[in-house]
Amino acid sequence: MARVKFTKNFDYRPVQGTTIGYLAGMEMTVRQECADLAIAAGAAVTVEKPRKEPIDGEKA
Repeated sequence: MARVKFTKNFDYRPVQGTTIGYLAGMEMTVRQECADLAIAAGAAVTVEKPRKEPIDGEKA
C-alpha cells in the first residue's frame, strides 16, 4: 500500500471490466500497483502518512 495525492484525474484498472476513478486533489492510500502506475503517468505524487493527533490528556 502507498499513500499518494492525485494531481490529475486517473483511472486505475485492477482487472478486466473494472475501473476505479481517482480525481485530482484526492489524497489516499492505494494499492502499490496503482500508485506506481499513477506516478509513472504523472498523475500522482507520493505523500507521507498523516500524523495522528494526540487526544486531550494523552502523551504525545
